[in-house]
Amino acid sequence: MSLGTIGSGLDIPSLVSQLVASERAPRQNQINTAGTAATAKVSALGSIKNGMTSLQTALTALVKGAAAPGIKPSTPTESNFTATLDTATTAGKAAAGTHEVEVKTLAQSQKLSSKAYEKDAVIGDGTLSIGHGDKTINVTIPVGAKLAEVAAAINSAAGGKGVTAAIVTADDGQHLVLSAVDSGTKGALTVSTTGGNGGLAELVHDPAGTSKLTEMVAAQDAVVVVDGFTRTSSSNTITDLVPGISLTLTKAKEGEKQTLTLTPDNTALKSNLTAFVSAYNAIQGTLKSSSAYNAETGTASTLTGDAMVRGLQQQLRSSLSANVNDLKAMGVTIAADGTLSLDAAKLDTAIGKDPEAVKALFGAEGSIGKSMTALLKSNLDTSTGTLTQRTNTLNKEIKALEKQLDDLDARMEKVSERYTKQFTAMEKMVAQMQSASGSLSSQLLSNS
Repeated sequence: MSLGTIGSGLDIPSLVSQLVASERAPRQNQINTAGTAATAKVSALGSIKNGMTSLQTALTALVKGAAAPGIKPSTPTESNFTATLDTATTAGKAAAGTHEVEVKTLAQSQKLSSKAYEKDAVIGDGTLSIGHGDKTINVTIPVGAKLAEVAAAINSAAGGKGVTAAIVTADDGQHLVLSAVDSGTKGALTVSTTGGNGGLAELVHDPAGTSKLTEMVAAQDAVVVVDGFTRTSSSNTITDLVPGISLTLTKAKEGEKQTLTLTPDNTALKSNLTAFVSAYNAIQGTLKSSSAYNAETGTASTLTGDAMVRGLQQQLRSSLSANVNDLKAMGVTIAADGTLSLDAAKLDTAIGKDPEAVKALFGAEGSIGKSMTALLKSNLDTSTGTLTQRTNTLNKEIKALEKQLDDLDARMEKVSERYTKQFTAMEKMVAQMQSASGSLSSQLLSNS
């Protein structure tokens, strides 16, 4: 007979389980309710933080773009050069205007060729010293080396810098061709030899002395004239002649002047401002929905009445409302519900009248750019930000509630043990009383 069915016949495990559950329920419900509310707030704050971060990203791009008006370079259809914006230059920012460009010569890399050798002919041995610029590459040529082995040794020693070697097979035989990696006269090659059996002497090249190699292509610098100013360059790409513009020379035509035109370009600015408007409307929508209250159903949102949410809404609106007239003149209007809209045509007109208007509003020191940048940082900073600290506090609260549930489990285990001991003792007592009653009844019957 099991312990749960002797004596009174009570199902002790079921009875203990019901009693423990009844005792656990109020506190467990209280903890779970608090945990659910805290978790919902963390989720809502996460949505707000994401929206604020998107706004911060959009504002950063807008502030950066406002610092320098957009410029679009254009060249003639059959141009001798191309032009692109050079955002990394330190020579100044591009400005609207025109420049006369004449490309006199293009930079080119030197190419040298050896005399013709029969296939598999042994060239010689020793050391080849190949100079380029202010550097020298020393190449060891072993005894018995053939032309292909000489080329391979040069390429291995150079590692793609200064010079490359190749074998060209023509009607008259094989030629070792050395190509300067760097263009212009700075990349020009010299070749000298030391040691060995003297066979490498056929590969020397010294423009000021003895030269056994034939110059197939001469090293040449680029020469370009912009607005009457001459510039010589070892490269066909010149980044510091026209401020903020990178010129790439493509065709030499001395005496032909072509016009480089730089015109204002608001494409990037409009894109950045559109992204800002979208991000601003999105975060305002998130703030509104997270704190809304439905009067008809009496249903509150997760952060209804939250002072921090109200503060964010007010601060964001204040950053713009103080400049409502300037924004309107730029094509940005604020609707009755606080949302923004952008009229691109008005923006173009405003910038045409005052190129500095956007910078005055959204630049790093602009009335909106500066204040809103500080506002977003104060809320999003990873250590001191308001949203960060509020989220950290809620996460600590959730951990504390989880600890309380663990403590409740431990306490209920002890309660279960106590109840089990009490009912077990009672059952044993009832069983003993039943046994004693049975014995007494038997004695009375036997004596009667």
